[in-house]
Amino acid sequence: MGIGALALPLILIGLVAIAELTDLFDGMAARKRNQVTELGKLLDPMADSIFRLSVFLALTKGPVSLPLWLVLCFFYRDSVISLLRTVCALRGFTLAARFSGKVKAVVQGIAAQAILILMIPHAMGFLSLGALQTISFYIVSATVAYTIFSGIEYLRANQGYIKKALVK
Repeated sequence: MGIGALALPLILIGLVAIAELTDLFDGMAARKRNQVTELGKLLDPMADSIFRLSVFLALTKGPVSLPLWLVLCFFYRDSVISLLRTVCALRGFTLAARFSGKVKAVVQGIAAQAILILMIPHAMGFLSLGALQTISFYIVSATVAYTIFSGIEYLRANQGYIKKALVK
């Protein structure tokens, strides 16, 4: 006996919402208590990326069946940024988070929730499998486009620090 087709998206919506909200509240609490650390600045975005990547990887299976190459765009963007942030930190340069990166996180969270919500009418027979997959593909494609934009914006904004860290 497994989880039913209708119960699954409801459970996932709740779990993803809880994970996103705990991340938000954790960040707010750290700033309010002035407990922001250099290590936290490196690890928190990595943990967030791993979580969201896991959600999108799960959506490459089952009824949604996102193409893996789309999800790998998230992985490569975040891996490059994390690597550069780590190298710069080791060289004494802290690369601050950018507003576009925060927007990227929100856009990815909304995209994941939107797809999970679409799974409900699909499970109820109101949305065909083809429509679920097509709409999900376009949602994630738009999210990938913004994700890549935010990565390019991050690299351009920090290119001076990155050059110093890589040459040093």
